[in-house]
This record gives sequence, structure tokens and C-alpha cells, in this order.
Amino acid sequence: MKVLLLTGLGALFFAYYWDDNFDPASLQGARVLLTGASAGVGEELAYHYARLGSHLVLTAHTEALLQKVVGNCRKLGAPKVFYIAADMASPEAPESVVQFALDKLGGLDYLVLNHIGGVPAGTRARPQATRWLMQVNFLSYVQLTSRALPSLTDSKGSLVVVSSLLGRVPTSFSTPYSAAKFALDSFFGSLRRELDVQDVNVAITMCVLGLRDRASAAEAVRGVTRVKAAPGPKAALAVIRGGATRAAGVIYPWRFHLLCLLRRWLPRPRAWFIRQDLNVTAAAAA
Repeated sequence: MKVLLLTGLGALFFAYYWDDNFDPASLQGARVLLTGASAGVGEELAYHYARLGSHLVLTAHTEALLQKVVGNCRKLGAPKVFYIAADMASPEAPESVVQFALDKLGGLDYLVLNHIGGVPAGTRARPQATRWLMQVNFLSYVQLTSRALPSLTDSKGSLVVVSSLLGRVPTSFSTPYSAAKFALDSFFGSLRRELDVQDVNVAITMCVLGLRDRASAAEAVRGVTRVKAAPGPKAALAVIRGGATRAAGVIYPWRFHLLCLLRRWLPRPRAWFIRQDLNVTAAAAA
């Protein structure tokens, strides 16, 4: 029975995965606001959009890194590319970032939310860390979305939300981060239903990636997890395909589809999968 169930799930997955109607030309001239664009998957997203001819506003915390990415985007052919350095831990930052994008681009077709705040592996659920993470990983997403939604409604645009696997399948060292991401899933799920009821043509694509391909993320969980970082260019292209085709969700790499499906249905196999990726001794010591 279990074999038949897994075979059926695999068949459904491959049928969904290969149904790809992505048209790169649809992104030529698209107006994109991308957060977390200075490194890792966010940087690769910027480069893909630039190659596809999109107009870009990039934002991240570190201005020097943003300037480098902007220069590379121009070399890759982006017709327009602007940047604004912003710290999403500040409640005022989301409003100013969206307003900057609207002023520069005249509207938005895509809002790609990719920024993230993390704490070192082994950090417990301390109130101060949790409040900071909720602002960066949850409240700023809500603020950016609320401010950009009127423009996205006018353009019949798309919201693309990038998260990691820890936002769907928490582990012992990810409690504050996972709490923020679970709240985010709930918010965007409710927003999607509300938009459907109001017949508002704005797509929401929720993306789940493996461990972020960033030096800071790798350092934070070094020795705790055996999971390899998701390759930046491939992960970024999966996100862009999902957003452009208005898919409800994207999970990359593909093997995590099964783990996410098992999250509620079969908790014991889910725990087994987690143990394969987690160095339990190191996590406990942290």
C-alpha cells in the first residue's frame, strides 16, 4: 500500500513539474521590485531578470553589494535598474522601498520578496530575537505587500514569496525563523482566498527552496545540518518560472516535494527524513 501511495504521489508530481508553459518573452519590460537582492538566490534572481529584459528595482541591507549587483545587471542587458539600500528590521523601510519603486518604474508587475533575517544555529526562542525575526521575516513582508497591492491589482501582477524548507518543516534549531515563516504562509493563504473572493487578478506564488546558497546561512548552520545549499542560478530560475506562470507554489530541489507532503500526513517518515539531514549531536550541543 505504501509503495502504491508513493508511486502515485511521484506520478502526480512529475505530471505537475513537467507542465511548464514558461515564456521568457513575457518578462521583457516587466517591472520588478526584488528584495534581498545583494547576494545568494536574490542576486541570481536579479541577473536572470536582467537577461530577460525586465525593469528592476533592487533592495537589500548592504549598499556596496547592491551597487555591484546593479552594475552586473546593466552589463547583462537590463533596460532599467535602480537600487535602494534598506533595513527591513525598520518598520519604516517597506513603505519607502515600495514608494521608491513606484516612482522609478511607474508601477509594478512583480513583487518578489526574498529578504531574510536569521539567527545562529542553536539560538533558543528568546523574545528579543523572535521580535526582530518577526519584523524582518513576517511584518515587513506584510507591509511591502499591502503597499504594493494596489499597483499589482492595476497591472494584474504577481506576488512571489521566497522561503526556505525550514519554513515548512521546522527543526530543533530553527524555532524563531520557522515561527515567522509559518505565520507568513498563513497570511498569504488568507490573502489568496480574499483576492479570489473579490475577483482580484493578482497571483501569489509561494516558493520553498533548500538551504539558502549564502555564506552567512552556511556558516550559521555549519556542523548542524548535512543539507547542501540549493544552487543559486537553478533555484532562482525555478522561482522566476513559477512567478511568470502564476503557479501557486514552487518547491526546489524537487525531492523536497515529498517531504512537504509528508509533513502532516505521515509524521514518522517526516521525522526520518529530517534526521537524515540533521547532525543531531551538533544541534543538541549548540
